[in-house]
Formats: sequence, structure tokens, C-alpha cells
Amino acid sequence: MFSILFPGQGSQQPGMGKFLFYNFQIAKETYQEASEAIKLDLKKLCFDGSEQDLALTANTQPCLLATSIATYRVLNSQFGLTVKAAAGHSIGEYAALVSVGSMAFSPAMEAVRIRGQAMQSAVAVGKGGMLVVLGLEPAQVAELCRFAIKKSGQGPLSPANYNCPGQIVISGNQKSIDWLKENFKPEDLWPESKRVKLIPLQVSAPFHCEMMAPAEEKMREILSSMDFLKAQQPVYQNFTALPVQEAKELRENLIRQVSAPVLWMQSMLALKIGAANKPPADAEPARPIPCVELGAGKVLHGLLKKIDSEAFRVFNTNSLEDLEAIEKFVKDSTQ
Repeated sequence: MFSILFPGQGSQQPGMGKFLFYNFQIAKETYQEASEAIKLDLKKLCFDGSEQDLALTANTQPCLLATSIATYRVLNSQFGLTVKAAAGHSIGEYAALVSVGSMAFSPAMEAVRIRGQAMQSAVAVGKGGMLVVLGLEPAQVAELCRFAIKKSGQGPLSPANYNCPGQIVISGNQKSIDWLKENFKPEDLWPESKRVKLIPLQVSAPFHCEMMAPAEEKMREILSSMDFLKAQQPVYQNFTALPVQEAKELRENLIRQVSAPVLWMQSMLALKIGAANKPPADAEPARPIPCVELGAGKVLHGLLKKIDSEAFRVFNTNSLEDLEAIEKFVKDSTQ
């Protein structure tokens, strides 16, 4: 049984899902269903759109959801994919909920289109940003944010994505971020001169921080009017990093994650505990947890290597060769 993982913003790329569309009828039907749901030609946008087109948040989020669900449906129809648990990184959580039967696909497409628009419009362009912090522990990153707010006189600024050990994204006021980029020296906070690297992200808004409160309010309005069902398998949610199946809790956590940090590293460590294969009676080491990254890119694959390279075996889904590798694994596992 697989743990299925769905990527978030940053994984999009021109041509995403194209090989699925032209090789599997169910993928073609999925893109058509998605396009009809939001009155937008997603085939054209995903396959022919430029990097700039796909980088627009209002486009990125529906494109990722459509491609992820097309991928899931292909694997499910071709190989009878058996699922033990699911998780999605930020916008990927919508695909996770669709895959486990908690949300219907077309309403989810409508919701993510609105989510993208709401997040884009929540903060004026240039007022907020995001910064990757490399080389610090979570508590140190929180300290760094407090330091930047104090020294710059500008806030908010807070951790937004706990991606993997030593890689945490912060989000908030652009002036506070600019102050960090121009003035921060590690020895200002840590006399032992920790090696810290700051990398600006090319994003259109400061996601997953309190500046997204207007977008969260909008999504509460939208998602509260939608039907949610109990999930068929547990979803490790961004907001709590805990496995959830109850409809009411799934909905609330999905709403809250708009302006809360993505606890991805914590979610994957919880998944490791909850989904790991139990060692056999002769006490041989447990086998790696088989995971599939359903959708564009290999971002989650890379993060899992850094979280625990031995605990997870991750399959990607970017080509027919990738799907053949999954098919072979399924066959070998059932023999």
C-alpha cells in the first residue's frame, strides 16, 4: 500500500501532465472536467503556458490540482493503486482530500481557483514576500523573525513552511525581509557564527502568514458552503501534522492552513510513525514506506530524502517510465 503525496506551488512547470493527456483517456477526461469547472482551458495553460503564466497564483493552484488528480486517476485505473494515507503540500492538500473521497473534484477545482485569486489579492504587490532560510533549527528561525521585526521596525514575519531539516521558509512584510537580506549577520544572534543562507523566493504574495487573513476569511466562506465527507484513508494535514479522517476537522484544518505555516516536515515524521511497515517476527529492519508523488516535479521527493532518506521510497510520476517503475513495484510486491 502506498502513501500518496501531492506537490504544492513551486512544482509547476510548462508541459505538466501532457504525457498523461495523450496516453490515457481518463487523464484527458480529468483535464476536460477541470476546465469546465472553472471555465478555463487548463490543457492549454498546463501544456503551452509559459513559466510566467503558470507562476501566477490564480493559475498555479488549479493547474496543480488538475494534474495531480489526473495522475492519481491514471494510477488508480491502471494499477488499482492501494492507498494507506495521503498528504499534500499547501495547495496539494486539496488533491489529497479529493483522492480520499472527502471532496468532489469539480467543487475542489472551483475552490482552488478562488483560493488562488484570494491569496493573490490579499496583499498588495510588493508589500510582502518569502525567504528560504537554510541552516537553522525551527526555534532559531522563529528567533530570526523576531529579530528582523525588532531591528527593521516592520512586521509581521514568521515561519511559513517547515520543509525539511535545515530548510524553513519565512513569510511576511517585504521591508522586514529586505532588512534581513541587506543587514543580517549570523553572529548578530549566534556568537558561534552559524552558517546561515538566505534565498529570496520569486513569489507573488507572502503565503502562509497572518497577512493572508483576508484570504483565509474568503476560504472559510467558500469551504463552509461545500460538502465534505469522511475520508476513506487518513490525511496528514498541514495545519496540525496529524492524521485526520473526520469531515468537519478536515474542512477546518484546510481553512486554517491558508494563513498558518505548512508543517510538512512534521507531517512526514508523523507519517513515518503511522504508516511504517512493522518489522517481521524475526526482527529484520522495517522496509521503507512506499510513497508516490502524484503530479508535477520531484520537490517532495527531494524533501523526503532530507527528512529521512532511509524511511521512505518515493516514486515520481513525470513520464511513462516513471509509471512503469510503479507498475513493476506493484507486481513485485504482490508476488
